[in-house]
Amino acid sequence: LPPAPQAPLSVHSLEWSGQRVAVKLAALRGQLAEAGAGALLVTMIPGWSRALGMLTALATTAVALWLTATVWGGESLRSELGGWGVPLGIALRADGLAAALVAISINATGYFGSAGSSRTFWPLWLLLWSALNGLFLAADLFNLYVMLELLGLSAAALGALTGTREAAEANLRYLLVGLLGSMTYLLGVALLYTGYGVLDLDLVAESLIPGPVAWSALALMIGGLLLKAALFPMHFWLPPAHANAPAPVSAALSALVVKAAVYLVLRLWLDLFDGIVTEGAGMLLGLLGAGAVLWGSWRALRAERLKLLAAYSTVAQVGYLFMFLPLLTATPDGPERETLLTALVLLALTLGFAKAGFFLAAGLVQKSTGHDRIRELGGAAQSLPAATFTLGLAGVALIGLPPSGTFFAKWVLVGQAIALGQWWWALVVMAGTLLAAAYVFRVLARAFNREPTPKCFLTDPRTEIPALLLAALSALGVGLAAQPIAVLLGAGV
Repeated sequence: LPPAPQAPLSVHSLEWSGQRVAVKLAALRGQLAEAGAGALLVTMIPGWSRALGMLTALATTAVALWLTATVWGGESLRSELGGWGVPLGIALRADGLAAALVAISINATGYFGSAGSSRTFWPLWLLLWSALNGLFLAADLFNLYVMLELLGLSAAALGALTGTREAAEANLRYLLVGLLGSMTYLLGVALLYTGYGVLDLDLVAESLIPGPVAWSALALMIGGLLLKAALFPMHFWLPPAHANAPAPVSAALSALVVKAAVYLVLRLWLDLFDGIVTEGAGMLLGLLGAGAVLWGSWRALRAERLKLLAAYSTVAQVGYLFMFLPLLTATPDGPERETLLTALVLLALTLGFAKAGFFLAAGLVQKSTGHDRIRELGGAAQSLPAATFTLGLAGVALIGLPPSGTFFAKWVLVGQAIALGQWWWALVVMAGTLLAAAYVFRVLARAFNREPTPKCFLTDPRTEIPALLLAALSALGVGLAAQPIAVLLGAGV
């Protein structure tokens, strides 16, 4: 049949369409610039740091929500800064995957409400936020490196805010490991630029051919990012850094910063090196992920401190994310691969909310009692009921009980592993689930024990609300919103 006749566009409709596009592209640029400008303002006017920081956070949150809604509507945005197109200019890109992870960062403002009076916190936090947004939206390899550096510097400084010797040593180690990872990544970028003369992700993907240059760049870039993601056995820096940081900072590091490195591995693996990676390479990362699940869960079970347990649990949960890579590599394009990708992102979102709530609840316990020793948590269920309930809800997500997003992700992971004949991943998932249940119930058993009863628990229940909301999102919200998140991921991926 011939196409139906369409009414001609009027001048006003064309102008309105152009204005809408211009506003959306301005929002895309503003998502990157607002947090950085706010960091500069709170540094220049430290007396107004709390007010300016909160205003910047609200403005950045509004733009992030608008950006997510725009991509959810089916649009994939791309903007060239300064009017310079590729390969010379700096481009920003927002598709479904980037927008889904930008949405995580808008929840981090509430973590630090009690630390707003600190003049050193707000510049570092807004710089971290700006680096996260830039990492999620950058469309070229070199600017990804710049954002990685900013992210590592601000995260290490935030982790040392307690001022203790242990925190300083742990975060100095974190800083040095992060610099090593960034430089290794940069060496891979230099190889690609030398070989192909472009840095834009789309242009490099079009030019990339299998060979020594591509394979060496893949090994260097992914290897550097694995250091930042703390994948076993390169996780040695993460437990002390997260356990000795302030609890809100630990929540941000576990929920956002580590996931950012995993996000970048995912972006490069599925987008840039899609025709280069082999099933053997995917199998290697999957085996490292399996080692992380088993070793991290075992160390969490034997941990004596609540925050150290959460830190080793982060090592284990990162391993689950990498166990998806061999399955994604072996699965051809189609509905099964899309389902795997959706399950992977759902798992990252669920674990981000769960670890944020868990660390905040652990911080409340530590602040109330002066310690976070698990064997001395008796009476916590009676004196801090909401915090204890938060640990239980976060535990639901960490174990993978329904209706959490972790349950859906593990179900898809096990089902696809069996379908592909890679049944050993199912054994790792079952073992990790049992170990997670063991260390979660170990904490809850102590909390519901009346002896010994701590003497100085908090009595204001409002301090427990943010952690409880985050844990509820992990246990209920993300899993029930699986279908809308799948629609968001389908935009531009």
